[in-house]
Amino acid sequence: MRRYGLRGVAVLYLVAVLLGPLAMVFYRAFERGLHPLWASLTDPNTIHAFKLTLEITAIAVPVNTVFGVVCALAIVRHRFPGAGIVNAIVDLPLALSPVVVGLMLFLLYGRSGWFGALFQDHGIQILFATPSMVIATVFVSLPFVAREVVPTLRELGDEQEQAAHTLGASAWQTFWRVTLPSVRWAVVYGVVLTTARCLGEYGAVAVVSGRVEGKTETATLRVQDYYENFNQAGAYGIAIVLAAISVIVLLAMTLLRPVESR
Repeated sequence: MRRYGLRGVAVLYLVAVLLGPLAMVFYRAFERGLHPLWASLTDPNTIHAFKLTLEITAIAVPVNTVFGVVCALAIVRHRFPGAGIVNAIVDLPLALSPVVVGLMLFLLYGRSGWFGALFQDHGIQILFATPSMVIATVFVSLPFVAREVVPTLRELGDEQEQAAHTLGASAWQTFWRVTLPSVRWAVVYGVVLTTARCLGEYGAVAVVSGRVEGKTETATLRVQDYYENFNQAGAYGIAIVLAAISVIVLLAMTLLRPVESR
């Protein structure tokens, strides 16, 4: 009886925290019919916002995937001075508010910032352009792959890698044929989390983007723009599309895993 009670509490909690708000988003999006929703989603500025969001995500996810795997290998498989500090710094984006991250970038790349004048002298615009938005997104989504791979590497140990070295495999061969296959699903989980974080990033991007409609406005910024202009169908519609992309990525990962394991 107690077991069913705990399950009931868990289900009610999920309904209240997750399914309830999600259902309300769907209701608000379709409340006035399909025409306002479709008109908002097919607006050129909205399409550009989606393209910019996907472009930033396509850059940030591979960068953080490579960094996460390399960082995890360095932390778990190698001993070097300052390893504990590196391990702590990886978690820094989780401790900082995204708005603070955006302010940091603003102070670094602004006109009076440390690097602002250098880039301006070479005709490169960082702030209020795509580069600053990519940097902000990379920063806030940095820990997820590393935090999935580190515990997996520790649990696996290094016996198989040592055996590969004993049999004459190079470090590169050992990584591709032993290490990476062993942690591939940890990497995939990290990629899914990173993708979701990149798609939903708002705070840091809002500070450094300039929010120029049709130029530096991402999908999340477009949601706020629609909502402030009383276009609830458009705001909730974009939210649904972003959620659907994340769900599709998660379902693809879930469906592909059994196929590979057979």
